[in-house]
Amino acid sequence: MKHIGNLTYAEGSRKNKKRIGRGQGSGRGGTSTRGHKGHASRSGFNQIRNFEGGQMPLNRRIPKFGFHSPFRTEYQIVNVARLQELVDNGKITDGIVTFEVLHSLGVLSNSTKPLKILGDGELKANLKVSAQKVSGSAKEKIESAGGTVTINE
Repeated sequence: MKHIGNLTYAEGSRKNKKRIGRGQGSGRGGTSTRGHKGHASRSGFNQIRNFEGGQMPLNRRIPKFGFHSPFRTEYQIVNVARLQELVDNGKITDGIVTFEVLHSLGVLSNSTKPLKILGDGELKANLKVSAQKVSGSAKEKIESAGGTVTINE
């Protein structure tokens, strides 16, 4: 019969915790596993993450140089050779190249970074290209093949 005085936890529901600070006879009395003196032995001790015992921390020892703009726009790049390859493989049939078309074909992996067309390679197909940025050589190659370039902002 269970009474409130002899209730116990279910078998295996709790870990056997080391009872510290319960006298010298327990083997964990005295300093209660905290050692002698120093800030780690005091109550309320909280160690900061990269603290190295007073030694100069690694993130302050390593030299820092250069400038990284937080406002830099990172583009996904597609060359005109890749556009010609897509046309040759029959993946672009109507001659219209947009961000959405390239993303649906799996050419662009990220749906948030803007698209930039670069002029590496040759282009023979007549394409209507619409992108956020187009390099000068890419624009020249697309227009010389009879296509048009539209820049979206």
